Amino acid sequence: MKEKLYTIEVMDAVKAGDECPCCYLERKLEQDAISFTLGSSYMEDDIRADTDQTGFCRKHTKMMYDYGNYLGNAWILKTRMKYLRDHFKESVEEGKTGTAPQKSALFGWMKKTSSENRQGRESCYVCRKIDETYERIQNTFVYLMRTEPEFISLLKDSKGFCLPHFYDVLNTCRSRCKAEEAQKMEEILCSLMERELSRIQEDIDWFVEKYDYRNQNADWKNSKDAVPRTMQKITGGYPADPVFKQK
Repeated sequence: MKEKLYTIEVMDAVKAGDECPCCYLERKLEQDAISFTLGSSYMEDDIRADTDQTGFCRKHTKMMYDYGNYLGNAWILKTRMKYLRDHFKESVEEGKTGTAPQKSALFGWMKKTSSENRQGRESCYVCRKIDETYERIQNTFVYLMRTEPEFISLLKDSKGFCLPHFYDVLNTCRSRCKAEEAQKMEEILCSLMERELSRIQEDIDWFVEKYDYRNQNADWKNSKDAVPRTMQKITGGYPADPVFKQK
């Protein structure tokens, strides 16, 4: 199969032997976004204006702290805090001027800010950078399934997807393809997932059974890392990953 630039990353992810190629790509996107945000870009006015207004979700705030560039974090926090203080002051002043709706301005702004901090995605600079590329990745998966028989073979030999990303792939198939074509893709993907979910079930079952004293001398088979792999299969992500730090 002749690879094109925009398909190489997807092909590499499927070949990686991971529990989910989308998790594999999403982790890279996330780490690249953290590295970009805390690289020299934080000194650029347009980037800082964007991070001041958008902010970061709780998860990525923690990742930025763990990354280790404390001066970069401090610059970002310095101007983000000024942005928040200015809007806080505006809301307080509006609340002093009269009508009931105006008096609730502070509480409305605080509710919005608090909700965004907990939920992320639209209100997180890193989440947004990930999402900008993630849709293209999903479209590339479907494009390769439609046009490259070799990709179907690679997919059938893979370990499938985590359940959240499996839903994304199915949803993209249905939105980008005609009904008959989407149905064929769904049959391939569902067959793959049934097999791989069964494999994970066997691994986690044996992990539990291995703690029975009667099995203390039995082989672990493929179950030693069954707990983090099962977590990934159910929810996505890499629970056993070390903290991502600046090199």
